[in-house]
Amino acid sequence: MQNESPKISVAKFVEKSPSDLQIEILGGEDGLKKREINSARIQKLGLALAGFAHYIHTGRIQIVGQSEIWYLSQLESAQKTEAIKNLNLDKISCILITKGLEPPPELLKISDESQVPLLRTNLISSGAINKVSEFLQEVLAPQMTLHGVLMGMFGIGVLILGNSGIGKSECALDLITRGHYLIADDSVLIKKVGEKLEGKSPELIQDYLEIHGLGIINIRELFGVSAIGKGSQIEICIELKKWSEFEEIDRLGITMMEEAIFGLKIPKFILPVTSGRNLSTLVETAVRIHLLKATGYDAAQDLIEKHKTLVSGL
Repeated sequence: MQNESPKISVAKFVEKSPSDLQIEILGGEDGLKKREINSARIQKLGLALAGFAHYIHTGRIQIVGQSEIWYLSQLESAQKTEAIKNLNLDKISCILITKGLEPPPELLKISDESQVPLLRTNLISSGAINKVSEFLQEVLAPQMTLHGVLMGMFGIGVLILGNSGIGKSECALDLITRGHYLIADDSVLIKKVGEKLEGKSPELIQDYLEIHGLGIINIRELFGVSAIGKGSQIEICIELKKWSEFEEIDRLGITMMEEAIFGLKIPKFILPVTSGRNLSTLVETAVRIHLLKATGYDAAQDLIEKHKTLVSGL
């Protein structure tokens, strides 16, 4: 299930923001829970204060730095009030003053009257914008929950998909005994952060694995902290599928399949499941093949080239 419009309240932003920002609340406290941020992009209020209020975008944090404070200081009190009230305050999530600067009394008053949270950080504008943008890109990243298992193997995240009862959790348990670690079982929370897919477990079921016949088991308690991971970038997808569901199989593995999530494509292996096949060995080998291909080596292509050389020499 995809969350198409992630957003957070300004109160949550203040609570969860990086400690480097050391955010203070100066005014507009009544709007902290009402006003929401839905964009990781940041705006500066310079143009808007100068009369171009149509440039303000809804749902963004508005920055007031040294140049904006200086501009306001050149205005008479009535002019300050007019410039601030013309900002289309309904569109503004909150205002963040940088460099520990003091806001004019007019801004403080209107902030309280309009319930627009007025915040302050000691960081300069460029540093504050970088920190805030990085934080919001993570928090507001598009996300979905997929039915599957996410493992950490050889330093990468491996997403294992397949219908219920196909053996995903049993495969994960076997992989854990081989020294790999579990990130999520049953539900995998996936976020698109930039051009990467980040996966983790919903907090409630973290550490747990469901095995038919054994029930719910706690991997941390059974195998230790090294058998559990909090999250990972997903770099490869492996789908387990009943042999009877295949129409045809690429026996040489020449064509590399892909899985698209949020429009981002990652390499994908589809492994047939039948009795007697060791799924964990196959999954582990698929990941090794993926890593080997990343170095430029492809066994199928190598065999084809050798065959061509042999034929051309006859």
